[in-house]
Amino acid sequence: MPERMRAVSQDVVGGPDVLKVIETDKPEPGPTEVLVRVRAAGLNPTDWKQRAGHGFLGDPPFVLGWDVSGVVEAVGFGVTLHKPGDEVFGMLRYPFGGGSHAEYVVAPSRTFVRKPASIDHVQAGALPLVGLTAWQALVDTADVRAGQRVLVHAAAGGVGHLAVQIAKARGAYVIGTASAPKHEFLRGIGVDEPVDYREVDFAETVRDVDVVLETMAGDYGARSLRTLKRGGTLVSIRPGGLDGVDAAAAGVRAETLLVEPDFAAMTELAALADAGRLRAEIDTVVPLEEAAKAHERGETGRVSGKIVLTVD
Repeated sequence: MPERMRAVSQDVVGGPDVLKVIETDKPEPGPTEVLVRVRAAGLNPTDWKQRAGHGFLGDPPFVLGWDVSGVVEAVGFGVTLHKPGDEVFGMLRYPFGGGSHAEYVVAPSRTFVRKPASIDHVQAGALPLVGLTAWQALVDTADVRAGQRVLVHAAAGGVGHLAVQIAKARGAYVIGTASAPKHEFLRGIGVDEPVDYREVDFAETVRDVDVVLETMAGDYGARSLRTLKRGGTLVSIRPGGLDGVDAAAAGVRAETLLVEPDFAAMTELAALADAGRLRAEIDTVVPLEEAAKAHERGETGRVSGKIVLTVD
């Protein structure tokens, strides 16, 4: 008989109340895969959107969750990077490889990198999806460099607050939009110029930007064109984020990014975290059994940073 494990699943789409803890078969690693005992798993907006049926996954049942921090329990044939007992963290393949809101996950070995001893599992479990999104947008896509001006929308949010730190680590001048009560937090993570989007039209006041990271619903992408230098780069992380954007007419480059697992980028994120230059703001920590409460918290729209599920 296969060993069993707990996981948070759902049989129908809907509100947080559709989530339930189930028992299911514990997975086994195949060739080049590792089995990880999950200790912490971040929650992201995509989780509650997928739960409600507004995403890529189609009909349930499914187990959500893409962020993982945990301990390697077993390795499949051919794995040389990790050994049982190693503490690791990483992001499962998005969007169709989720399942970290469970006691165990199996994934290709290069999904994971070693967790620095200087950070705990909660911190490590908060970093992967948002950190990789920010890195792939700002570094791989936009090639942010020292001295450039970078505009980060929703700079206090999950992706935004890590994007700020990554841009600062690259030597950029960072402008961040957020409501006024969050400006002290933004300055604390390195924002040079906070902008209160509720009181100021950023498109009228922000100029000569090299890179914009667009994370917000609405017309933020189109309005951001007015802030960019010719030859600048606009990166959206939302489906539809470039609607109404005529990049050619504005003389800029515009891209839509969907995050991917990335061993090299995870290695860079781990190094920044170990050096104290990258840290996730933790909004709430909730045990696996109370995943529905975590989803309720996320959907309030008042989260600063990340919600993390812990697994005993």
